[in-house]
Amino acid sequence: MAINHPQLSAKDVYRSFKIGSRRIEVLRGISLEIGRGEAVFLCGVSGAGKTTLLYTLAGLERPEAGEVIFEGHKMYRNGSSADARIRNEKMGFVFQSYFLLPELTALENVLVPSLIRNKQQLEVAIQNLQRVGLVDRMNHLPSELSGGEQQRVAIARALINDPAIIFADEPTGNLDTANGDAIMELLLALAREKQKTLVVVTHDQRLASAGDRRVNIRDGLLTN
Repeated sequence: MAINHPQLSAKDVYRSFKIGSRRIEVLRGISLEIGRGEAVFLCGVSGAGKTTLLYTLAGLERPEAGEVIFEGHKMYRNGSSADARIRNEKMGFVFQSYFLLPELTALENVLVPSLIRNKQQLEVAIQNLQRVGLVDRMNHLPSELSGGEQQRVAIARALINDPAIIFADEPTGNLDTANGDAIMELLLALAREKQKTLVVVTHDQRLASAGDRRVNIRDGLLTN
């Protein structure tokens, strides 16, 4: 799929890890373009390299070779603080394990990214919790919420800074099928409603069929 003006692109990206005396090639020259507002699913079996690719695209894992460009900004080139600012202001993240702070309420967890910017957005946080159907649970701690509810809080948190792009790494991985389907429907609906780009890692081909495009990864290479 050719994209005239990609919002995010990777060009000939390589990444490997060393385990003892062995070097494992995880990404082996991947090039990929993602357009603004696309919902792209990165698919493959466990160990294929999809999560490493997502983290590399998101400025979280430096490639050994190649480059990642997000909205004209070359990631990994201007120091970690510049990349961190881009991530906080322009990117939202949803992870398999939720990563909610256990001592904070749902509302406080949603507010965390805005507090990093010294720009508390209480009204927006409440609106986001309303969008994900949890406004009546906003004063509950994560331990008082189900897995599906915790993931909804994580989605509300990902949207707090009005990011241009949302990265989701196996967001349904810890949920049963019904809750997983509901979370994916919610994530897609919110991304489309707010015209956000969405990049999702999943091993579930059925879920991936709901996106605009599916990118298959095998042995560190794209197969389509």
